[in-house]
Amino acid sequence: MTDHTTRLDHVVLWVRDPIAAARFYEQAVGLEPVRLTDYSVGEAPFPSVRVNDETILDLMPLATAERMTMLPGAAESSGHPVNHVCLSLPAGDFDALRDRLEERSVPVSDLAHDSFGARGPARRSFYFRDPDGNIFEARHYD
Repeated sequence: MTDHTTRLDHVVLWVRDPIAAARFYEQAVGLEPVRLTDYSVGEAPFPSVRVNDETILDLMPLATAERMTMLPGAAESSGHPVNHVCLSLPAGDFDALRDRLEERSVPVSDLAHDSFGARGPARRSFYFRDPDGNIFEARHYD
């Protein structure tokens, strides 16, 4: 049986160096690279990293912004018009993420408590930036 509920499929992030970005998301954030080898040998236009079984982050090379003609204004979006992307994790993974970021000297915000999200108030949350300046929030509800 197919579940036909609306879901988040992917978010496209502009990045300067997709390979370096994929390494950051793999090593610091703990996300699995997708099509990284294909991108590295020129067989895919960009790599991605997997958030879960249904959602990926596409790592779009900033250098391609001028050639994005399928959507008028795509090149102008190559700044940072998105405020942030939020990752919801189990508590143990939340702590492990914060530890990995701190081990790599990635600045993280102070912890917040009870910030509202898709499933109500989160027990804890914090913010960090990837190497391209994209802002992420990490949170857990359990």
